[in-house]
Amino acid sequence: MNAMSGVSAGNFRLFSKQFDFAPYRTLCDIGGATGQLSCMVAAENQHMYCANFYLPKVVPIAQKGIAAVGLADRVEPVGRDFFADPLAKADVVTMGMILHDWNLEKKKVLVKKAYDALPEGGAFVVIEALIDDARRENAFGLLMSLNMLIEFGDAFDYTGADFFGWCREAGFRKFEVMPLAGPSSAAIAYN
Repeated sequence: MNAMSGVSAGNFRLFSKQFDFAPYRTLCDIGGATGQLSCMVAAENQHMYCANFYLPKVVPIAQKGIAAVGLADRVEPVGRDFFADPLAKADVVTMGMILHDWNLEKKKVLVKKAYDALPEGGAFVVIEALIDDARRENAFGLLMSLNMLIEFGDAFDYTGADFFGWCREAGFRKFEVMPLAGPSSAAIAYN
């Protein structure tokens, strides 16, 4: 978890500063590990309350990290299985380096669960090394996709257009890509 936190820190920090959180009050980070993304959002946006979904055995690790940065009053670790349990209702649902871990069927399940957890006007955000739609420029994203396939057998990275298509199927209506650090971006779908 610490290795993933290190790899993700720059992108999470940029996202917490660049995304317009003004219309929102709550965030649920799915697979949030140490709570890093939620802590960065809460620190940068004083009005936000954040929950993190991860397996129950991860909660004590997250509690330590959240307490260390003094945000236990606005960042709550929640021990649940995001496939077995419904996601917490929130204005913004995030997945940082999570969606690429799964095959297409499971990706679509998670997209639909995010849609179901959001209110009208809510936002679903994935932070990944998105492959460019033409599949010609983001070599890192393509290599990450190969890595996921080798590690998990059927997992893969994807393009913004792929993500938008899955989100459109679930009911989302508006989409954008926010470039972050290096080869990573935030793909955003609005309900």
